[in-house]
Amino acid sequence: MNPAHAPESAPDIDPAGQRRALRARTIAARQALTATHRTALMRHFEAHLSGLVARLAPTTLGFCWPYRGEPDLRAWVAHWLAADASRVAVLPVVPHQAGPMVFRRWVPGMPMPLDRHGIPHPAAGAPIVPDVILVPCNAFDAAGYRVGYGGGYFDRTLAVMNPVAVGLGFEFARVDDVWPQPHDRPMDWIVTEAGAFAAQPRNMR
Repeated sequence: MNPAHAPESAPDIDPAGQRRALRARTIAARQALTATHRTALMRHFEAHLSGLVARLAPTTLGFCWPYRGEPDLRAWVAHWLAADASRVAVLPVVPHQAGPMVFRRWVPGMPMPLDRHGIPHPAAGAPIVPDVILVPCNAFDAAGYRVGYGGGYFDRTLAVMNPVAVGLGFEFARVDDVWPQPHDRPMDWIVTEAGAFAAQPRNMR
């Protein structure tokens, strides 16, 4: 059984509670992966991601430092950068107050202090707007809506930028419905170990 499968719809359902439960289950499932299983998943995952990124052909690519068992793309991004000197990779910097994130250039091996969430980030550098952003998903549905960590950072960021947003997750995080809220921004694509999928738009609930 899919560990993140959403319960059946009910008139008195609590969307916020559903999203909290999805987040907790999928994070636990990610963190429970063995090294062997994770390596096998990532081999397929990276192959599908490579195909999609080659198709989208960005010059500047945003990604996220791995957190709580998310797919670790550092080696993949380093390989992508090494293939073309004109390419730029950027990481998000979380603001201290509610608002959109900025992205700063990342180079493999550069020193990066921890932010207040304990995540490494580029401490200095000019803001750069990526062509494509790779966005981790704790859970996701076919319409491209995702469950993040509840801070709304990506929703606010995507509202003021116009990149192609690619959601990233493992197949066990796929659910029928993530109960998106009116402010939520859907992904354009979802990539898992099973393939790269264009989001299928649907009406909000």
